[in-house]
Amino acid sequence: MAGRYCYENGLPFSAMVTAECTNVGLNILFKASSLKGLSYYVFVLYMYAISTLVLLPLAFVFRGTTGLPTFKLSLLYRIFLLGLLGFSGQLCNYKGIEFSSATLASAISNLTPAFTFILAVIFRMENLALRCPITQAKIMGTIVSISGALVVVFYKGPTIISSSQSTSLSLNSPQGTSETQWVIGGLLLAASNLLFSGWYIVQTQVMKIYPAEIVVVFLYLLCATIISAPVCLIVEGNLSAWRLRPDITLVAIIYSGFFGSSFSSVIHTWCLHLKGPVYVSIFKPLSIVIAAAMGVIFLGDALYLGSSLALFIFFLMLQHHGSNNIINWILWRHMGKS
Repeated sequence: MAGRYCYENGLPFSAMVTAECTNVGLNILFKASSLKGLSYYVFVLYMYAISTLVLLPLAFVFRGTTGLPTFKLSLLYRIFLLGLLGFSGQLCNYKGIEFSSATLASAISNLTPAFTFILAVIFRMENLALRCPITQAKIMGTIVSISGALVVVFYKGPTIISSSQSTSLSLNSPQGTSETQWVIGGLLLAASNLLFSGWYIVQTQVMKIYPAEIVVVFLYLLCATIISAPVCLIVEGNLSAWRLRPDITLVAIIYSGFFGSSFSSVIHTWCLHLKGPVYVSIFKPLSIVIAAAMGVIFLGDALYLGSSLALFIFFLMLQHHGSNNIINWILWRHMGKS
């Protein structure tokens, strides 16, 4: 019993926390690389290509050693949709980070649980029992997360902790970020979270049909690579932009290929299969603290009042609405299943 409980609850919790830490690190590395001139089209294509190559041998090993249902052609359009959603979401995400900061990207990720819960209700993956405490907690969390995201997008606010210009990997451009760029970046990041929420929903449906995490993620990454290749090569026509240099840009691309898309996608897919889409999405707010701390302490990022208010709203929701509903929502196996 203890081992099964650890597998169904403790292990997914630890895996999701690790995945969020990995994603925050990736966002910060990309921001630093973009200030060095790395195009986000180049970054996205290389990321998908390397991730596909990383999972290629694992997919064949897993497919050959595990009894799986026969792959049906009806799954192809769903996996193609996964690739389209993932590619579109990554473009919006990294362009939004380029316009703003990795800290804003993590703050906007508060929208992911709200979008995922709404989509899960629409597609009848969640039962909307209004008298159920867990459902009430999810609805309240949806409202609060949307409110926090609106605050951080439309109110940048004054600088609480200024950037360290002496830091070689400072995430703030010398000219700073204008209010218009901040809003555009926030809207792009919000769009990316909506696309990723749709990805969670579709991936959950795929896993019900074909329960093989590594094989499905490999096929998703392969489709994303095929979709992104012509788009990125046409839009980024400067051949010199595709030349990799031995600096922070190369580190970011290699990190994204091994730990970004491949590792995070496998973890998310496994947890989607085990716990459902709402469970996976509610770990996004954890990235706010991680991104703010890493950006300010290690990379000289500036901390704005708007980001701090969004973080305060989230923790106020935890305190005001009681730890029982929220912690149960995060920790217990009934999460994602009203």
